[in-house]
Amino acid sequence: MEKEQYGKGYVRREDGWWLSDSEEEYGFRVNWKVKSLLHQERSAFQEISIIETEGFGRALVLDGIVQTTERDGWIYNEMITHIPLAAHPDPSTVCIIGGGDCGAVREAVKYPSVKRVDMVEIDPGVVNVSRKYLPSIAGEGEPDPRIRFVFEDGAAFVKEKKGEYDVFIVDSSDPVGPAKVLFEEPFYRDVHRALKDDGIMVCQSESPVFHPQVLTKVRRTLMTLFPYVRTYLATIPTYPGGIWSFTLASKRPDPLDGIEERLRDEDTRYVNPEIVRSCFRLPNYVRELLGEK
Repeated sequence: MEKEQYGKGYVRREDGWWLSDSEEEYGFRVNWKVKSLLHQERSAFQEISIIETEGFGRALVLDGIVQTTERDGWIYNEMITHIPLAAHPDPSTVCIIGGGDCGAVREAVKYPSVKRVDMVEIDPGVVNVSRKYLPSIAGEGEPDPRIRFVFEDGAAFVKEKKGEYDVFIVDSSDPVGPAKVLFEEPFYRDVHRALKDDGIMVCQSESPVFHPQVLTKVRRTLMTLFPYVRTYLATIPTYPGGIWSFTLASKRPDPLDGIEERLRDEDTRYVNPEIVRSCFRLPNYVRELLGEK
């Protein structure tokens, strides 16, 4: 393909095209060899691409940063949805902010008690492209009728809600640009208000290796709003460093009691009862980071 068909982050080398994602502060770089560019468009918000990689299958790329891949995207989607949904005793109404690849919402409707999932994504282009090019992640055919797509700003959407949701999932991109507000105290306060009295929320809280300041800020902020806050980890090869954190916050005490029995893991590829319990057992360097050691 011609150079002008590639966008931010793509590098031409002797053996072909590569997509490069770097953590400049640490002198660290991740590279994916690109077999082909399947789709690229510029939406009102960002550059959206679908690439075929050499080893990770198809990948969704936003502004030059890989968001998910066929090879391991299910790990992230299972961990950000099954943990909070299994932690709640009877989840009926769910809100997902972001998650335009539709992987998280696909996992959420595996719970029979769920009657409605509001998936709030600012960019409809991400949903449309994912459903067309990433059926292994987004699912095939018509979406589950319990899913309601809402294409608007997530922070503005949640401001209008009060006591409406059992589970709130913040499946945001990195805290830059439009997504930055999704890591701030006013947004988390709005999420708290949008939850029912026994509600649970979870957010992706970045890499404890490369973005420890994001994780500690998220956790510290949530602890001022919720009586119960726990961080858990998953191994996701696509993301820089391979270790990713999620932070769960609950309005009720000890939501993990009975979580294994409520887990719907009949067709999961990563999550199982042992993972659900062990993911909260943090290594010492993370415990030190969070002030738990």
